[in-house]
Amino acid sequence: MTDAPTSGTGDEAPSTALVERVLAEAAEVLITEASVDELDRADAARIVVSGKEIAELTRLLAVVDGGTGDRCRCMGWPTILVSDAAGREIARWTLHHQTSVRGLGSCDADLRDGPGLTNWLAERGLTGSRKVQQMLARQAAEEEARRVQWVKATKPALSEAAEAASHRETGAEERLADLVARRYPNAIERIRMLVAWAGFPPRHTTTMGGTPWYELAPQRMLLTEPTESIFDALTSASLTPSQLDGAAELFTSLEWAGSRRVDIPESLRSLLIAHVTATGTDPMKFRMRNGYGAERMD
Repeated sequence: MTDAPTSGTGDEAPSTALVERVLAEAAEVLITEASVDELDRADAARIVVSGKEIAELTRLLAVVDGGTGDRCRCMGWPTILVSDAAGREIARWTLHHQTSVRGLGSCDADLRDGPGLTNWLAERGLTGSRKVQQMLARQAAEEEARRVQWVKATKPALSEAAEAASHRETGAEERLADLVARRYPNAIERIRMLVAWAGFPPRHTTTMGGTPWYELAPQRMLLTEPTESIFDALTSASLTPSQLDGAAELFTSLEWAGSRRVDIPESLRSLLIAHVTATGTDPMKFRMRNGYGAERMD
């Protein structure tokens, strides 16, 4: 391999025709399960493609003409090095998320058959892409199951609006907030309903971790309520475990800490500490210890 590639780069827009033109000059294609900066890694699986297999690879590297207009910020892998009969490197491409290719012209380009390429590589011993795809499919299934559970966790009258909000439809969260205000005009009832719903995230985790933006919609609605109304709602009657979870999350949110510099009523504070200490997840306990559960200086 030598110097910089001379084909498939520059300002030309990505296209299948460009793939075909470059690979028509190829005598050998080295595919390595590593990013460009780790090509020398000893444990990186690699294959050499030549002869009729180059034609198969050409078909599987067909892209959506014109490209995406952007470049993925990650390094990408596997890396595909294309060499001509003289051993000169004529192209260097990387796959990104097993769905697009980098280095083919002026921007990234989506593969027309990413799964087909993934399977073709796996059949030749490069199984990394298939493992990633399987992992992503599992994560997507987990996230979808969680989304469905979140919608079910609200009141039936709100489920349609919650469904739209969970899909991040334009204006959906605003419509949900308007519906909540209409359905629950009494502030005490509204706050108690929202607090119970806000208790969903800390008890539902997936391998992806984190909290989806839409799940914080109940908390964002709570933060529009007056502080005294929130305290009244949470101290005027006994609270369910879900309401205690939601209150604990609300009072340890950055938004609450940044805008409401008021002490939680001692009776409520003691109740939350007891609840989270006994049943909380590790993250809930950490936030408690560094928030409302921290020792007070008299």
